[in-house]
Amino acid sequence: MIAHTEKAIEALAALRWVFDPEVGLNVVDMGLIYELSVDEDAKKILVLMTLSTQYCPMGQSIVDSVKSRLELSYPEYVIEITVTFEPAWSMEMISAEGQEFLNR
Repeated sequence: MIAHTEKAIEALAALRWVFDPEVGLNVVDMGLIYELSVDEDAKKILVLMTLSTQYCPMGQSIVDSVKSRLELSYPEYVIEITVTFEPAWSMEMISAEGQEFLNR
């Protein structure tokens, strides 16, 4: 679940600038971000995310880009990224905006 605090919403907006290079869609609209929470007291951002497949050739690059983008936007925070494949990603996880983009 993505926390709906102001800081979490801002962090999610920052991740809209991180794209899956094979699909050309940002990781948020692609549905790759499962959870995002911000602990303002501990200055920590936690992200639980997935990739389109366990063998995604750009997987490490996407994860690194998520971390780098958050570090750039929140230099005073520790960023922790966890990758999971449960549940497995599917096309149904793409947002309505993402579907519209892909159907052009």
